[in-house]
Amino acid sequence: MDRREIREKATSLKDVASAAGVSVTTVSRLLNGSLLLPEDTRKRIEDAIRDLNYRPNPHARRLSRGRSDTIGLVVPDIANPFFAAFVAAVEEEADGRSLALSLFATLNRTGREVAYLELLERKHVDGLIFVTNHPDDGELAGLINRVGKVVVVDEDVPAAHAPKLFCDNIEGGYLAGRHLGEHGHHKVLFVGTPGEMLSGSRRLEGLRRGLAGHWGGGAAITSYRGAYTIEFGREAAQRFLAEGMPATAIFASSDEITIGMVEVFRASGVSIPGDVSIVGFDDVAPFHLFAPPITAIRQPVRAIGKRSLALLAETNWQDLASPAPEELMPVEIVVRESVAPPAKR
Repeated sequence: MDRREIREKATSLKDVASAAGVSVTTVSRLLNGSLLLPEDTRKRIEDAIRDLNYRPNPHARRLSRGRSDTIGLVVPDIANPFFAAFVAAVEEEADGRSLALSLFATLNRTGREVAYLELLERKHVDGLIFVTNHPDDGELAGLINRVGKVVVVDEDVPAAHAPKLFCDNIEGGYLAGRHLGEHGHHKVLFVGTPGEMLSGSRRLEGLRRGLAGHWGGGAAITSYRGAYTIEFGREAAQRFLAEGMPATAIFASSDEITIGMVEVFRASGVSIPGDVSIVGFDDVAPFHLFAPPITAIRQPVRAIGKRSLALLAETNWQDLASPAPEELMPVEIVVRESVAPPAKR
């Protein structure tokens, strides 16, 4: 069979080897970069590849090397602007490292999280960036510890032996508390997640520290606990109004909660900051376009996304320290117009 006849059918590695006068193993090892050949032999193989228009099967090549060159990214919700920005940053970093990215949305359900973690155990992906948004009863931690090569991001899985990347939640709460204290607020409502979740507990701790800098033990903090959703923000605002507005300021610890609360206040004729001041968290939503623009703690969401993939790619998994390291990304307060001194009621 001459080269013209070979080109009329799908070209295989065997065809290239035959045309170049070498073994299939020699061609495969050259393509995988694991073999140095004399110049004339290498040229014969490259000429055969070009003349036969051979296209290597990337899946077969990856299997032969024992890896997929694909990273899994597990997030609760791709419709959430925070996670959308996070995913875009991870994709950009993966592209720069010539890695494919498989995206999995869990709807924040444990069963789906378990199924996607098991993809790593079955070698469908080389590693996982894992984001959950609910407390763990130990199931997720046990599975992460078994499969390895997982980076936990944004919210903790407490017993997981894995690198962890969070924003500096305590500092974020502190900046919010200090800002509210500077404007004369000592009765503050914290609206966030249950205490079992790292983000909620640390943001509340930071809020206490920030207010204590102005009021010592005289600050009065109440809290409503729920999910990082617009719906919970609405429920929290309705409860706040039903209870007679028991605070002069609110620290709403996510964009979604903030949006839900602002929506209810606006519909109820409650003025921000005339009747109540508010500080949000995340600052991925277009808070600068709100009326009034909302002061918020800004997470570096794109930097978190890029750093999470870098951690996954660069961690020495054989020598991972115990306990695994925790890395914090800096936050900042973006001051706008939603905080003013307490209204006299």
